[in-house]
Amino acid sequence: MTSPFGPRTLDIDEARTRLPGLTVIDVRTPGEYAAGHLPGALNIPLDQLDRALPTLGRRTGEVLVVCASGARSENARRILGEHGVPALTLVGGTQGWAARGHELHHPASGGRRTWAMERQVRFTAGALVLVGLVLALLHPAWQLLSAGIAGGLVLSALTNTCGMAAVLSKLPHNRPRPADLEATLAALAQQA
Repeated sequence: MTSPFGPRTLDIDEARTRLPGLTVIDVRTPGEYAAGHLPGALNIPLDQLDRALPTLGRRTGEVLVVCASGARSENARRILGEHGVPALTLVGGTQGWAARGHELHHPASGGRRTWAMERQVRFTAGALVLVGLVLALLHPAWQLLSAGIAGGLVLSALTNTCGMAAVLSKLPHNRPRPADLEATLAALAQQA
C-alpha cells in the first residue's frame, strides 16, 4: 500500500544519489547521532519531533527520516504524514548506510558520543537478567525480575516497540540540550 504522498521508503543507493536535494532528519538520540550520522543530517530526536512539526510543515523539499535501522524513522515518517508533511524513510537506516561503506559524519564540536540505543537496551536487559539470577540465590522471588525482562523483550519483538528504549532515551546522556535542538530548528528554518 502506498501513501498519498507516493513511495514511503528510499533505498541506500537512491538516497546517496539524491542526498544533496533532501532534508535529512535523524530521529535518534543525540548520543547516537554524535556517534555518526548521514552527511548533512539534522538531529531531531523522535520524542522531540512535535516541536519541529511547524518548521517541517513549511518545507517544500523532500524530507528523509533516518534512525539506526528503520523502526523509529518509520514511526517519525508516519507522524509527519499525519501532519501533512510528506517524508521518506531510509531502508536499513544509518547501520545499512555504514554497512554499504558510505561515510558517516560526526559533529564538529565532538558532541557527546554514546552507544546506539539497541546496544543500550541489550546491555540493560542483560544486566537486569543477571542481577535477577544472582539475587535469586538469596531469595527465589528475584527470579521474577529476570522473567519480567524476558517478557518485556518478547512483547517488544511482537509489537515492534521498546518500552526500555523509551525509558533509556530519558537519561541525561541521551537527551538533547535545549540549545542544540533550537540550533537544529533554526538551521532547518533557514533551509526552508
